[in-house]
Amino acid sequence: MLQNNAQLKSLIDKLWQNFWEGGIANPLTAIEQITYLIFMKRLDDLEAKRERDAEWTGEKYVSRFSGKFTIPGSDQSIDKNELRWSVFKHKPADEMLLHVQMKVFPFLKAYNQHHEPSEIEKAYNLNIAAEPIEPYGDNKDAIESPKSTEPGNGDNFTRHMANAVFIMPKASLLVSAINIVEDIFKEIEKDATKGGHAFQDIQGDVYEMLLSEIATAGKNGQFRTPRHIIKLMAELVAPQLGQTMADPSSGTGGFILGYYQYILTDLVRKTNPELLTKDEDGFERATISAILTEELKKILAKSMYGYDIDTTMVRLGIMNLMMHGIDNPQLDYKDTLSKSYNEDSRYDIIMANPPFTGNIDKGDINEGLKLPTTKTELLFVERIFNMLKMGGTAAVIVPSGVIQNSGKAFEAVRKLIIEKAELKAVIAVPSGVFKPYAGVSTAILIFTKGGETDHVWFYDMQADGYTLDDKRNKIADSDLPDIVQRYKTRDAKKDSDRKQKYFIVPKKEIVANNYDLNLSTYKEEVYEEVSYDKPNVIFGKLESIEADIQKGLAELKELL
Repeated sequence: MLQNNAQLKSLIDKLWQNFWEGGIANPLTAIEQITYLIFMKRLDDLEAKRERDAEWTGEKYVSRFSGKFTIPGSDQSIDKNELRWSVFKHKPADEMLLHVQMKVFPFLKAYNQHHEPSEIEKAYNLNIAAEPIEPYGDNKDAIESPKSTEPGNGDNFTRHMANAVFIMPKASLLVSAINIVEDIFKEIEKDATKGGHAFQDIQGDVYEMLLSEIATAGKNGQFRTPRHIIKLMAELVAPQLGQTMADPSSGTGGFILGYYQYILTDLVRKTNPELLTKDEDGFERATISAILTEELKKILAKSMYGYDIDTTMVRLGIMNLMMHGIDNPQLDYKDTLSKSYNEDSRYDIIMANPPFTGNIDKGDINEGLKLPTTKTELLFVERIFNMLKMGGTAAVIVPSGVIQNSGKAFEAVRKLIIEKAELKAVIAVPSGVFKPYAGVSTAILIFTKGGETDHVWFYDMQADGYTLDDKRNKIADSDLPDIVQRYKTRDAKKDSDRKQKYFIVPKKEIVANNYDLNLSTYKEEVYEEVSYDKPNVIFGKLESIEADIQKGLAELKELL
């Protein structure tokens, strides 16, 4: 959706530029502060809608902004109405900055701690992050996104917000940021009304674009996985409603969102396929699902889990999922490689892009991880294998070293997923896919725990729909739809031509190569025969050229 809205892109770029010029150069810090502002704005908007609905229906509704709020660390209290975005945005700059820092933000951190849902909230099944999506314009099929009525959403959010800090160097930055956020939401509303798109979907896309700015190849090799690669991996593992899914290094929650959106799309595909549309990457997408009952919503809420060792990333992940309409994100702060994590054989689906270049202290490694290494890229593959139930399937991105290095631990992890699982596919990913943040060459592994590997399907991805330089501009050439189609129809007999981009290799050949999973080990390169002139012909051509040069020089001399 956003690719067609230049105004939204411009506003987001302007917001980032303002934070940079205002003294917040760290993208992670900036996105956190932007997130808090968006949350404040959305909270006020949703409460205003609930109040209007209550007035219209005659229902009694106690707003989150009614009553008094006691300011933490003091015995002072303030009318909660003063904490609304629509109220404090009109204050003078310096007064507003102090007001937001000392009063609004502390209220935000504990927003649901003592809030009991009213009758109208129960009727609408509303939490802070989502509302019933009403049709806009001609989009009469837009309907409510899934929400959970499970308790604990506020508690989880509040727990992870405990150490959050509101950082705003100067009042002018806060004023400009508030004005741009206002403009962004006006543009979302306009796009929803005129373009027929669901507000929740556009809002989610906007937040995804904001998150894309924090994708730096930072500590421990972490960087954000492009959305189209996540969509590809979801298509390949094809999760079904009721299957539990996890990401042991969840970051901003991209894979959890990929699972969620695939489930919604698949449900619509099975019941109302006419509601599906193709997105910019060629994948089918359902905006909002019309078939989710309360029971199915609860199933989804209990199906998605994420863990990360960075508290900031956990907060951003929670916000990302909430912005997409997932009210009860099950994201938590945990080191899944450490001794404190014990959730083996629990999940049906794992999708992940673990950190690549880190090492963990040997004494901290979970006893269930047996590989003779401290390298995180290897330990995470074993962790993912252990997390899967028997029959569970994983899609994991690994650096090229994992699939081809000859070291003992590297060979051991490949042996694990070939001998104790069915390794279904190895998809070689060009190094430019993660630019401009990293130029690392990677592969996607698809394996099912407890299955038996007879042969492995390889695919040489050469184009992902974007240029492979730092700009990553959209192009028409993409292997992604072909990968999905070929994977689903793979056949050991038909996919035997190793001169093609895709082919199948028998397990015994892979074992004979020390479990090497490098595609180039098995691919047959096609060389075009180039014919050259015989030496006497070449010399004749050179003599002719020399004669022409001498003739030209003689003509120039005559002119002098």
